[in-house]
Amino acid sequence: MPPRKATATKKRAPAKKAPARRRPVRRRPTTVVGVDLGGTKVQAVAVHGDEVTASARRSTPAGGPEAVVAAVAEVIGELGDPKAVAAVGVGAPGAIEAGTGVVQRAPNLEGFDHAVPFGALLSEALGGVSVAVDNDVNVAALAEHCLGAGVGSDDLLAVFVGTGVGGGLVLGGEVRRGPAGVAGEIGHVIVKDGGRRCGCGGRGHLEAYAGRAGMERTARKRAKDGAKTKLVKLAGAGRMKSSVFAEALHDGDELAQELVDEAAQALGAALASAVALVDLDRVVLGGGLGDRLGQHFIDAVQKATHERLFVPDAPFTIVPAALGDLAGARGAALLARER
Repeated sequence: MPPRKATATKKRAPAKKAPARRRPVRRRPTTVVGVDLGGTKVQAVAVHGDEVTASARRSTPAGGPEAVVAAVAEVIGELGDPKAVAAVGVGAPGAIEAGTGVVQRAPNLEGFDHAVPFGALLSEALGGVSVAVDNDVNVAALAEHCLGAGVGSDDLLAVFVGTGVGGGLVLGGEVRRGPAGVAGEIGHVIVKDGGRRCGCGGRGHLEAYAGRAGMERTARKRAKDGAKTKLVKLAGAGRMKSSVFAEALHDGDELAQELVDEAAQALGAALASAVALVDLDRVVLGGGLGDRLGQHFIDAVQKATHERLFVPDAPFTIVPAALGDLAGARGAALLARER
């Protein structure tokens, strides 16, 4: 039998591999949010790089910590997609426990007369986003030092005159917080021993004379005792805001002028003491009253301070804050980025 012919076998072409599926690249959030929590307002900004991309604001609610946390979370929600937020910084009034987010005491916020774990509560409300908390004036001082009227000075005090009076201290280019977190709390420096009662319960504190709430208490008491003034009429049953004092001053109201003059003198006494203690070369003055009353008020404070300086020709000046209402929120955003 003849041998079989070998048949050629066709080689199969290698099977084409299906292209590997690429996993979607998850971009890390790069936006930080800064929140300025005050006695009258909650101001928030979204910051990408060095640019403020959105802002939102509302009144600070009554009702205690839960209501405040809810309001802050809602304001942050108004800024845009919460998933784009990498971190949140909050500037809160009062004494803050360093690194914990605990507000130890904030006399100008209802229900904050005891320790409140504000950072943890807000983080939970935001779904676990990292939240850093510092004193509101510390973060505003940070913003003015890095971005505003404090640029160029490494030893300054930023004073914000609003519902209360807060101060943020920068020494050697760094915000000084102190072991209890209350460095720079110039609002509770005593300017008149045994004087007017402060919102914190003490007497004679600067805040009782130069804070809007303390000035309002005095104005309403004086009006009740018979003093003629437009302040009460302009404010009605609402808060006697900085704009009310500005309007009354414009109309020549004598009581308004007296209270503002007292505020300037009290600030002068406290600032001269601060300059003598830590040798500052600049004070940045802002806040609702500082902004509303303008350069005339700053000049009055400058004069009252210089009259009391230990070294009259010291290289010291008072300048208006440059960042306005956004100082606290911008500083809180810087805080969030640092942490």
